[in-house]
Amino acid sequence: MQPRLKNIIINEIDPDLKKMFGYKNLYMGPRIQKIVLNMGLGLDGNDAKIVSSCQDDLASITGQKPVITKFRKSIANFKTRKNTNSGLKVTLRKNKMYEFLDRLINIALPRIKDFRGLNLNGFDKFGNYTFGIKEQIVFPEVNFDKVDKIRGLDITIVIKTSSKKHSFELLKKLNFPFKENRSN
Repeated sequence: MQPRLKNIIINEIDPDLKKMFGYKNLYMGPRIQKIVLNMGLGLDGNDAKIVSSCQDDLASITGQKPVITKFRKSIANFKTRKNTNSGLKVTLRKNKMYEFLDRLINIALPRIKDFRGLNLNGFDKFGNYTFGIKEQIVFPEVNFDKVDKIRGLDITIVIKTSSKKHSFELLKKLNFPFKENRSN
C-alpha cells in the first residue's frame, strides 16, 4: 500500500507543478530523493548508554536503525579524538521517507512550542532544504519519561530539481509551514 503523501504528490502536486512551470512531462519536475536526519552527540558520544538511548529514540522516530558517525580528525580545542563517536545518522528513502515526511508536517512541526514557521534561508544552491529541530520530543513516538536529555535533530530534504524556486513550490504544496515574508 502506498503512503498517503505519495498518492497526493503523484495525483495532485506533480500535475499542478507541471502546469505552473510548463514542464513537458511530469519527470522534469522536482522530486524528493531522500531525507537525512542527523543527531550530534558531542562529548556524550563516549558514553555507551547515551548513544544507545539516542539510537533508540532516532530508530523509533524514523522506523530505521541509525548509523553511528565517527570523528575524522582529532581536534584538541573541541576535545575530539579520531574514530570516536560524534553522532547518529539515518537516511530515509521510498515509502519510509514519505511516511516520515507526513508525520513531520502534520504532527511534529505543529507540536513545537512557540513555532512561527520554517526559515526560507534553509535552501542551498542545489534546491535541497535543511532545518533543525531543537527537541526530539516533538515526535509522538519518543517516550518523554525515558528521555535523559533533550537533543536536537538536523533534517535535510534532498530534492532533485533545477532551481530553488521549484523546490520551494514543491514544499509549499506539501503544506510546509514557512515563515511569511513581511514588508513594512
